Amino acid sequence: MPGIYFVTLLEAGRARKELATKNLVKGYSVYGEPLVRVNGEEYRIWIPYRSKLAAFIVKGFRGDFIRPGSRVLYLGAAQGTTVSHVSDVIGNTGIIYAIEISSRAMTELLSVTAKKKNIVPLLADARRPESYMTNVSQVDYLYCDVAQPNQSELFLQNARYYLKSGGKGMIAIKARSIDVVADPRKVFAQERLALKAGGFKIVQESELEPFEKDHLIIYGEWKG
Repeated sequence: MPGIYFVTLLEAGRARKELATKNLVKGYSVYGEPLVRVNGEEYRIWIPYRSKLAAFIVKGFRGDFIRPGSRVLYLGAAQGTTVSHVSDVIGNTGIIYAIEISSRAMTELLSVTAKKKNIVPLLADARRPESYMTNVSQVDYLYCDVAQPNQSELFLQNARYYLKSGGKGMIAIKARSIDVVADPRKVFAQERLALKAGGFKIVQESELEPFEKDHLIIYGEWKG
């Protein structure tokens, strides 16, 4: 995938591959992730235990999702861990609209956006996509990591407002946020049906264990 790398590191005489993004701001580590230099370039190790998107990629995702120059709407930006890597991938010609409802998390996100100028931080409720219409334009990609009981509907609402026809979307579904007692597989099946009924063509999906328990990421194309 353009802008996403696997770098080989040597540790105690053994080689291992790690997911990484090329650092957009040299010398800047966002959440304590290692910085490594390879052939004169600096890379940030993208830790799958800290990022659901990284976990999905490590588990085999190789689809068309974010690339240099992309316009991205990111729901549930939190403190900016994953957002910061997406920022690296899209580069200075792309833009991320980063939606976060928590003012505490937003404070930390702002420290990231102060360095990474391709992120537009918005303190807003992703359940009300109409509330940020004046700040967000049509996007190529939609990423949703919002732990709410109505995750799929929230995702679809934002897709209707902002995701261009044929654009790509990805949603991280946390089963226990939807139903704390139900079998996660039943919850995933329910959400899968809701997404299809709402106009989302599913292309690939994966549960995230061992990185995240009772989580599923679904990726696909918006048909509207």
